[in-house]
Amino acid sequence: MNAEVKTELAVLLRQGVVWRGSSAGRASAAVITSGFPSLDEQTGGGWPRGALSEIFSPQGLGFSLLLPLLAELSRQQQWLTWVNPPHVPYAPALEARQVNIARVLLVKVRDTEQSLWAAEQALRSGNCSLVLLWVERVSATRIRRLQLAAEESNCMGILFRPLQQRQQASMAALRLQITPAGDGLQVQVLKRRAGWGGKPLYLSCSG
Repeated sequence: MNAEVKTELAVLLRQGVVWRGSSAGRASAAVITSGFPSLDEQTGGGWPRGALSEIFSPQGLGFSLLLPLLAELSRQQQWLTWVNPPHVPYAPALEARQVNIARVLLVKVRDTEQSLWAAEQALRSGNCSLVLLWVERVSATRIRRLQLAAEESNCMGILFRPLQQRQQASMAALRLQITPAGDGLQVQVLKRRAGWGGKPLYLSCSG
């Protein structure tokens, strides 16, 4: 491979247009438990570190699945960054679930492009343990950029997306489909590291 081709390839890799397949093997396989044993069993142990996860649900459903994770990570000194959440976080409810709200950083921007930019910068910063992002639409290229940014700083990224977007190809390490089921949630693991999900499972938690 000549120098010119190497240079062009390096630029494409930095832009997230090209994904180097072996990078998945280098990424840390560490996980943090979800707090739900049945979900941990299907996801390979819990939420993957240094990776992007996607939650597909109607109207942003599924945030309650993150409460044990938020409580665990809020004990650290890094930020829990929320980019354009649909609702302002309700501090008393978070505190009741042992989340240290002093570690929560809320980012509000005007449009999707700014949301994606802010989330990528937060993932790359090294100052965040978790970045949450709510978007209606996102390209496969931008998903690759977010995944690579999470890998580089060993940060966790979780992307909330509309249910109808679940058919889009993605290099996210974990993909969950969540729908309401009685008084709880039905969770389907669409994709996980080193494998695919099993049967849908029921979790007795609210949206």
